[in-house]
Amino acid sequence: MEETVRYYGTGHRKNATARVWLTPGEGKVFINGVPMSEYLGRKSLELLVLQPFEAVNAVGKYDVIAKCAGGGIAGQAGAISHGISKALLEVSPEMRTPLRRQGFLTRDPRVKERKKYGRKRARRGFQFSKR
Repeated sequence: MEETVRYYGTGHRKNATARVWLTPGEGKVFINGVPMSEYLGRKSLELLVLQPFEAVNAVGKYDVIAKCAGGGIAGQAGAISHGISKALLEVSPEMRTPLRRQGFLTRDPRVKERKKYGRKRARRGFQFSKR
């Protein structure tokens, strides 16, 4: 039995987590067992997922299998992009500089702020009425 080479990376964005495996191939992307175009449904999110490959001139060289959990579709797309970037580092450490320069290795720290007591949402207070 032939052993296939697989590279792994974990990506995070908001509350979404993505486990990403790269295998040498022709550029197919599957998210939770579904083709990327069906799963994401928006061209802008598809472009976001594939940006790390464009940064290192590896478009169409690797197949992507991603398992996502948590968050929404946009957060999951960002998490997959982050996971792909980390997996590409396993492929070749020389890719670190272009990925780092374009910000693909930095985890976006913005997360929803918790609701505070005495307020409607995180910061929105109740409407003030003078009379």
